[in-house]
Amino acid sequence: MARIRVLVVDDHRIFAESLAAALAAEPDVDVSAAGSGPAALRALERAAAEGRGYDVLLVDAELGAQTNGEPPAVPVPRPEETAAVDGIALVAGVRAARPAVRSVVLAEKDDPRTAARALQAGASGWVAKDCSLQRLLSVIRGVLRDETHLPPALLTGVLRELTAARKHRTDSERLVESLTPREREVLRCMVAGLGRKAVAERLFLSPHTVRTHMQNVLGKLGVHSTLAAVALARRAGVGPADPGTGPLGRDVVERGGQLAQ
Repeated sequence: MARIRVLVVDDHRIFAESLAAALAAEPDVDVSAAGSGPAALRALERAAAEGRGYDVLLVDAELGAQTNGEPPAVPVPRPEETAAVDGIALVAGVRAARPAVRSVVLAEKDDPRTAARALQAGASGWVAKDCSLQRLLSVIRGVLRDETHLPPALLTGVLRELTAARKHRTDSERLVESLTPREREVLRCMVAGLGRKAVAERLFLSPHTVRTHMQNVLGKLGVHSTLAAVALARRAGVGPADPGTGPLGRDVVERGGQLAQ
């Protein structure tokens, strides 16, 4: 009998352990529990190193929940991180680093916006925490067949959110397309976290010229801060500049909508 390896990730220890115990009673399920995003990443890393990776991740929707509703700034959390990792960031990171692992989000309440974000991050299912064990097992087995599971009551709201997100992305893409090639290079450097001086060194421009390009980028994108420009760029699918030999990795602080280093 092929066994399914499941990792429950929930910072409510009693719930995580209770759910793990219930799933462990199934003859074809091996299950472990993790109490945080970093603990889950470490468990995934260990399991992969031992050649017995997990098949399904059950992630609490409220795990280290962010309140701003924005996508995670760093899509692939590192296993050694000890800071809180929110549930959606964990799903995105696992999807990027271990695409064979299926993620199912466990939620106390149905929230179309969060469910849509979870699907965009790579989740294969959304299940109420108070659902029956048989329902949960059905979803676990279904996502391993590449099925996507959503409660019927959420479907309309999730589709509306995904449609709105797509329109928002299209609008963002159109704004990015209005930039000149040089301004796009500058924007990619901004997405990579480079400040004005670092961009100047990387692109062999004067700081004054880079400042002008940055101001033009903000104006054409219709935003008033670098952080807003970076968020819009991410929505449009703009990735960071490649590390190459440039001075990546410098700390950047935004003060009053301007970059400082």
